[in-house]
Amino acid sequence: MTNLGGQYGVWRRGRDTDAAFAQAVEGLGYSSLWLGGVTDDDLERTGELLAATTKLVVATGIVNIFTIDAATAAGWFQRVDGQYPGRVVLGVGTGHREAVGPQAATPYQALVAYLDELQQAGIPAERIVIAALGPRVLKLSRDRTGGAHPYLTTPEHTRTARAALGPDKLLVPEQHVALGDKAAVAREAVAPYLQLTNYRNNWLRSGFTEQDLADGGSDAFLDAVVALGTPDAVAARLRAHLDAGADQVLAQALGDSPLDDLTDLAQALPFQKA
Repeated sequence: MTNLGGQYGVWRRGRDTDAAFAQAVEGLGYSSLWLGGVTDDDLERTGELLAATTKLVVATGIVNIFTIDAATAAGWFQRVDGQYPGRVVLGVGTGHREAVGPQAATPYQALVAYLDELQQAGIPAERIVIAALGPRVLKLSRDRTGGAHPYLTTPEHTRTARAALGPDKLLVPEQHVALGDKAAVAREAVAPYLQLTNYRNNWLRSGFTEQDLADGGSDAFLDAVVALGTPDAVAARLRAHLDAGADQVLAQALGDSPLDDLTDLAQALPFQKA
């Protein structure tokens, strides 16, 4: 299993992430930085993030298999891992059918073919994770890669994912967090995902109803998928993922001052007390 260095990491869109942010995240005690919405430019910039830090693991969360081909992803991994051994994880996924278009009609088969290409390029399976939500892709994560990186889920989903993956695979869920009185910010952040089939299906499998997902989502739904409130309350939600079987949980701080929130949150996490 890939060593991520600790139980808490940070998720941040690649376009919003620079070397100073990476350095600050490591200084606060977080062990990894996962880059979302990865572009070719984001891949190139990972070297700067790694150079600015000493132990921070940098991961893609995710490389979309329909926008970055397997040869490019493999070349990036081999080059950067060669410079910073053990500090890179390749997260891959199929993105959203609504955004990708007709080519996403068979996302599972496309994902299998992509993994085949990565394997042929010599990328170690244990250094790859899949953005897995449902049982079929969780099984693929178990059988073909190092584990899974679920996004916008709950501790209950983490428990289900751990059961599907077994005890020896990496499980790294992302958790939306909003410190203070930021319910409106949280609702705005979640709203686009309510229109995406893969997320809706996952939430329905998880026990939410169509009514929960209607009209911007019910208050109960919002509370379930976003950790809101004080640093202690948010830290408790992160620990709930760990208690449910996550190896590491990633905080995505919502709003205009994510680093401030990550700083306040760090004070409530156990790595500050070590």
